Amino acid sequence: MEHRKRIVIGMTGATGAIYGVRMLEILRERGGWETHLVISSAGLVNLKYELGMDRAELYGMADVTHGINDIASCIASGSFKTEGVVIAPCSMKTLAAVAHGFGDNLISRAADVALKERRKTVLVPRETPLNLAHIRNMAAVTEMGGTIFPPMPAFYNKSDSLRAMVDEGVGRILEMFGVDACGLYKPWGGLSG
Repeated sequence: MEHRKRIVIGMTGATGAIYGVRMLEILRERGGWETHLVISSAGLVNLKYELGMDRAELYGMADVTHGINDIASCIASGSFKTEGVVIAPCSMKTLAAVAHGFGDNLISRAADVALKERRKTVLVPRETPLNLAHIRNMAAVTEMGGTIFPPMPAFYNKSDSLRAMVDEGVGRILEMFGVDACGLYKPWGGLSG
């Protein structure tokens, strides 16, 4: 039986549903990963509005799906081994919940578990401009060992499409978990590279 690494992907109501969707696509293409997906009700609204996708279509992309309020889910426990959690996109509400350890739904609880177990925890916040509460919450998550990864494109790549910009961010995030991102973006090679 093939051993696959597990990763939790949370999707919230911030704009940028394409980030979570693209991660699921790439992890399936690359193989070797078991994806555990949780999406909030606001995340489902954005998924439909931004990508024209429904819950069933998204759920078909993940290996395992969990209800947002299923606090008895396996991913709510540190004894369930995962490589960590990515919340993409991450709303400011979810950022605040993670920063303050609320664990009020399965997305924030899964992130809380990853942080307490010292597993990779990456939040992809989609908000601008930022107020002081947002910045302080980002600092709190960083101080706990999490990574804040705003999806900002690198213009040196001279990307000519939205898909290329999304792939660059997704590729860089997945590389943090050891996923081969070859072909997703061109790393900076210096002015001569």
